[in-house]
Amino acid sequence: MKRCASAFAALVLALAATATCAAPDEDRLGRAQGYPVGTPENWFFDESVRIGSFSNLDQVRFRATSLAPLRAASAPMPLPRAAAAERFARDLRWREAARDGGRSLTIDDYLARQRVMALLVIKDGEVLVERYQYERTPAHRFVSHSMAKTIAALAFAFALQEGRITSLDVRADRLAPELAGTLYGEATVRQLLRMSSGVRFSEQYDGRDDLARFTAEAARRGIDAAARLMTEREAAPGERFRYASAETSILSLVAQRATGEDLATYLTPRLWQAIGAEHDALWLKNTTGVISAGGGFNATLRDYGRLAAVLANDGKRPDTGAQVLPRDYLVEATGRAHHPAAFQPGRATPYFGYGYQVWLYPGEKRRFALLGVYGQMIAVDPAQRLAMVQLAANETARAGSTTLARDADALWRGIVGHFGRWD
Repeated sequence: MKRCASAFAALVLALAATATCAAPDEDRLGRAQGYPVGTPENWFFDESVRIGSFSNLDQVRFRATSLAPLRAASAPMPLPRAAAAERFARDLRWREAARDGGRSLTIDDYLARQRVMALLVIKDGEVLVERYQYERTPAHRFVSHSMAKTIAALAFAFALQEGRITSLDVRADRLAPELAGTLYGEATVRQLLRMSSGVRFSEQYDGRDDLARFTAEAARRGIDAAARLMTEREAAPGERFRYASAETSILSLVAQRATGEDLATYLTPRLWQAIGAEHDALWLKNTTGVISAGGGFNATLRDYGRLAAVLANDGKRPDTGAQVLPRDYLVEATGRAHHPAAFQPGRATPYFGYGYQVWLYPGEKRRFALLGVYGQMIAVDPAQRLAMVQLAANETARAGSTTLARDADALWRGIVGHFGRWD
């Protein structure tokens, strides 16, 4: 693993969008083979095809799914480079105390030690940092994994605003009658948004868990058929948080029945074009025509940045001030004060809380994150109109089982602390 060794190289990195240093574990990740794209069987698990697959999912020849487009805007939202970008990249410091004893680290240190394909820091709608590794470029579409869940949840903001649904407290089977007789059908939309249906569900990312069974059945016969596989309850609906990607799939079906359009079609004008996306996004769709909303969303780094900039501005575009996302819903979805004790940071998980398909940071101020396996991340601080986007290819699906989760959290805290205080 090679480090940038000179002040000149550091300056080039600060000014350029593409990193020039060697990235971690390039050989293991397929550099000699040109970062190949995997197959439906190995794209998720085999690290030798992870870079190529995570940035070219449209080239993985899935047999039971297709890719639905979210068309770009006719006029992209500008993402200008901030005047302070060079100084920020030079001066930013972060610390991961457990590993480094409080030693001061830089963005270059972070990229030199973590498998990050692309990194963006944006404040007030302007780019402070934009870096790429592993020969990735601004043209690549990166898979979101579970960051897609938060995007899917935004559909309910528009559905409420338009009167397509009248309340988040309606049962799922009232909106999607084919869920009648299933445990998921008994849960309300709000309970599903909080991942609190109470249905027993295992999600280990080993190809043998309930997630694998549910996904395979949903691809073959539909989400309602997959819902019937889950027959055990471990808690009353709404009682406690239990992470389960199946609940987002149920929400995708419910949203489609309530709006009459799949999530990709419904969100294209309301979200993707409204934020001024520069490129089409792609979202996996199963053979029954329902979006596989637990993951499978693909977009460029800068378009994820546009979404992040709007989220950091409480739903407004930073360039025009237009309200893209319903503010009341967004604040409710991402604010810990709007969720019961069982969903608070330190209760839902030892660190994060959980809102409406979004992770809530500890602390008094409202901060939240979109997270996906293998290190995908959009972290947002609305008070400072600040966000960080990371697309990664971590060694394991669970970033917390490696150093990535701690380092990413420490970097984000360093970025927040550069402009203010974490409280």
